[in-house]
Amino acid sequence: MKLIKIPEEKYYNYKLQAMFDCYKWDPQFCDNNTLSKHILILTQKENEEIIKLTQNLDKETRLAEEYLNKNIKIAKKLALPKKILEQIPKMQNYDKTQNIRLMRYDFHPSADNNWVVTEVNSDCPGGFAESSLLTDIARKTIGMPELEYNSFGEKMVKAINNKLNKKGTIMMVHCTCFSDDRQVMQYLGDRLKKEGYKIIYGAADHINFKEKKAYCILENNQGRIDFIFRFTPLEWLIKMKPYKWDGYFNTTTKSCNHPISIYAQSKRFPLVWNDLEKAGVHMKTWKKLLPETLEVKDLGTKEGFIYKPVYGRVGEKISIKEACKGDEYEKILKDVKKHPKQYIAQKNFQSKPLKSEDGKEYHICLGSYTVEEEHAGYYARMSSYPRIDSYAEDIPVLIEK
Repeated sequence: MKLIKIPEEKYYNYKLQAMFDCYKWDPQFCDNNTLSKHILILTQKENEEIIKLTQNLDKETRLAEEYLNKNIKIAKKLALPKKILEQIPKMQNYDKTQNIRLMRYDFHPSADNNWVVTEVNSDCPGGFAESSLLTDIARKTIGMPELEYNSFGEKMVKAINNKLNKKGTIMMVHCTCFSDDRQVMQYLGDRLKKEGYKIIYGAADHINFKEKKAYCILENNQGRIDFIFRFTPLEWLIKMKPYKWDGYFNTTTKSCNHPISIYAQSKRFPLVWNDLEKAGVHMKTWKKLLPETLEVKDLGTKEGFIYKPVYGRVGEKISIKEACKGDEYEKILKDVKKHPKQYIAQKNFQSKPLKSEDGKEYHICLGSYTVEEEHAGYYARMSSYPRIDSYAEDIPVLIEK
């Protein structure tokens, strides 16, 4: 694994192409650039190793969530929001053959030269265009067309074609007030439109459910939907008013992702592994790669642990002290004390930074996708400190032949 720096004289055009050809409409957070000036290169051996680990993790995760869906008593240990817990009985008709399961596993290189996986983005992983279009532009920019990449977009389109046979209406459900959500949906929607599908962009409450079928209520697009692509997180979805989100849990309309994704999305997922093992659902790969994870109340005087919110996203509220800004660290500790069940304690590991050509060091998070149990490409981000948060930069991933 190594970093290659994009030549300064080529970066400006590369950034323009990212914005206008790769749906990277706003490549910054606050006043910070979030489009890396580097490219991440994997060796074939590293690529093959991560693919194998990813597919093993995925197999374990899918078996776990199917078991949890049938055993509500165990699922309660995940501290699911009450409104979601109430819907679990409606999910008993879940049919994995009718739905597409998308996940992204976050790999980090550690100081002891091993891989560490910190979580699975089980519900609504993003980064679609970056892992599909930006990679091709990156290798052309540095003049190395021989480097390979796995296109997430093409893997996803193939999976949807297998479910719908290139016919029907697809609703791209997302938070319509956020441009960064829309750019994710716009890329995939434009790509699917080329396949012949009718694409509708809308919010979660632009769907009504009748007799377990989904119908769009948007003006000029009213009618039955054949496939729901949901990019609105479930813990946001349940806050919708008026109350009409429950149909997502028992609809027979095909989708990606079905709400069954909520089980592994909870950072408390490791807390049910012993129950799963007793039931014959083995979590061998997960136990090997994930740092020790405990309930906050069970941490006691153990040292070397950090706190993570149960439903945190984009690195928010993770108590890595050297990565916190201002009084952020003290605020997190106060919130943990006030709401201990909303956090987990996880053993902190030593991230191994990569050194760029200019001598600077960067910490890497390599997101490895799966679509229908198969590896489906990478979405990577990097940071100058050991927390991958909103200030981190998107970096394309290429593979040596």
